Amino acid sequence: MSKRAPIPIALTIAGSDSGGGAGIQADLKTFASLGVHGASVITCVTAQNPLEVRAVEPCGVDLVLRQLEAVFDQLPPAAIKTGMLYSRPIVRAVAAFLARRRGPALVVDPVLVSTSGARLLEPDALRSLVNDLLPLARLVTPNRDEAELLTGLKLHSPQALRQAARALHGRFGCAVLVKGGHLRRLPEALDIFYDGRQELLLRAPFVRGLRTHGTGCVYSAAIAGYLARGLALPRAVCRAKDYVTRAIARSRLAAGHPVLDHSGGAKSPAWPRR
Repeated sequence: MSKRAPIPIALTIAGSDSGGGAGIQADLKTFASLGVHGASVITCVTAQNPLEVRAVEPCGVDLVLRQLEAVFDQLPPAAIKTGMLYSRPIVRAVAAFLARRRGPALVVDPVLVSTSGARLLEPDALRSLVNDLLPLARLVTPNRDEAELLTGLKLHSPQALRQAARALHGRFGCAVLVKGGHLRRLPEALDIFYDGRQELLLRAPFVRGLRTHGTGCVYSAAIAGYLARGLALPRAVCRAKDYVTRAIARSRLAAGHPVLDHSGGAKSPAWPRR
């Protein structure tokens, strides 16, 4: 039998999206496109489509822990991302498990509310997310609304995004990527990366007229995928920005709904402007 080259492993801990555009399904598509083996721990099952979340059923804490143990026993990940965790018991259980296994780089996407407005993190779980999980993160990736909730700041300008990134880094000690895609008055989709030493302004043109689903999931999954492949964090973030921009620009229609295109794979990055 010929020798096969090993493949890096990335783990997503998130909810299942029955529509296939976000959550676990989007993360695994992203990992596969980047040449990374994707393992998954499902925290919730949702009934959703590109327009709405109709129901959420959280998994039991014991089942979440059994999934984590099964993955780590035989498929130890080089990088991990968390998405929808939903409940305080799940957040606390995941944080406690990962605190005992500090090797893999952890990317926390603080999923709070869906694009359609459905709550994806119960109110009493936010404190556990902040106190238990974020201090373990290598990177946290809030969008503008999430960054406003985490900082108490109103973010209406690039300078305010920079202020939020510094505030979150000072509070949690991890690198921060504040995504400014909701600042539609700007001519570009602008994100701010800050790790305490360097700041990167990541720019990409808006693709007008599209309401895509799952871009935040794909962005954080791409960062985790590139980290699993051995890239340094700033470069992984740059590559992931390029990946999600291409996925939006090349989006296709599925039953009339725009869906992200993962066929671009791992190509060269659009370099940031400092």
